[in-house]
Amino acid sequence: MDYIKEFEELLSNSTKEANEASTLEELANVRIKYLSKKGLISVMINKIREVEDKKAFGEAFKNCKDSLEAILNSKQEVFQKAKINEELLKEKIDITLNGRDFHEGNINPFFKIIREIEDIFIGMGYTIEDGPEVEKDHYNFELLNIPSDHPARDMQDSFYIDETTLLRTHTSPVQARVMEKNQNKPVKIICPGKVFRRDDDDMTHSHQFAQVEGLVIDKNINMGNLKATLELFVKKMFGEKREIRLRSSYFPFTEPSVEVDISCMNCNGKGCSMCKGTGWIEILGAGMVNPKVLEMSGYDSNVYSGFAFGIGIERVAMLRYGIDDIRRFYQNDIRFLNSFVKKVED
Repeated sequence: MDYIKEFEELLSNSTKEANEASTLEELANVRIKYLSKKGLISVMINKIREVEDKKAFGEAFKNCKDSLEAILNSKQEVFQKAKINEELLKEKIDITLNGRDFHEGNINPFFKIIREIEDIFIGMGYTIEDGPEVEKDHYNFELLNIPSDHPARDMQDSFYIDETTLLRTHTSPVQARVMEKNQNKPVKIICPGKVFRRDDDDMTHSHQFAQVEGLVIDKNINMGNLKATLELFVKKMFGEKREIRLRSSYFPFTEPSVEVDISCMNCNGKGCSMCKGTGWIEILGAGMVNPKVLEMSGYDSNVYSGFAFGIGIERVAMLRYGIDDIRRFYQNDIRFLNSFVKKVED
């Protein structure tokens, strides 16, 4: 039968071309030439209608097609293995070379202090609140009893984006937002976060730093509650031997206001260079929430009262670890971080 001879000739020619192919691309061209939809072998199926013994023709067509596919697949596998071996030789690893040492990094003491402060206050029943760092003047100043003509604004020289928007100068706007949302409901929160003020970039000041501010509002809250809270915080943070001292001060959003000192941990209150001979170190500001602030946020100041406090995170970390320069927290110096291998609780 002529078609048998034609199949044998097609298989012979395609096998020869497959064996002569030296690359995967050339092999793919042979596959396309003979086995694609319009390939020389594939189109042979159209002749089945011209023969009498269709079964024999179909078997011959299948044998020719399957034989060429097997040859092409075998050749392709050889090429692929050769390519993989070539790549492996190029990427060969010299196992006699010294390996790379991977060291576990140390946590910046800044973040250790934040976590410990949060743990202390969560243990006292506080919740953590967050707010935007780009803030409206209304929340950053107005609702905190600092109107546009108030001299207290000079104490917080600010980065303004436009006339009504600025980088927050403290985390107190979070307190204002929480009070506005929870009118005439008890509040017990801390709000840690970054704040921004134009300042001299020296050893103890930075244009960016972090605070943890706290706010408690409920019925019958008084100065004794504030003192007890801060006393507990100080003892947990700096040790059971530490004492606190409240000094009268002024903040627009609290009345009365106090500066809070702790007994010097270096000399135990006897007087040294660290505490400048006084025996005390200032660590935070606090006070009873100004009734006007409560009223502006929707609280009835005849029913509700509260206290607020603000703690500088870097300030606490510098005292806790004896760090002399606030800029060290932000320089990502591995030598500095490696100095704090112990956990805070150690």
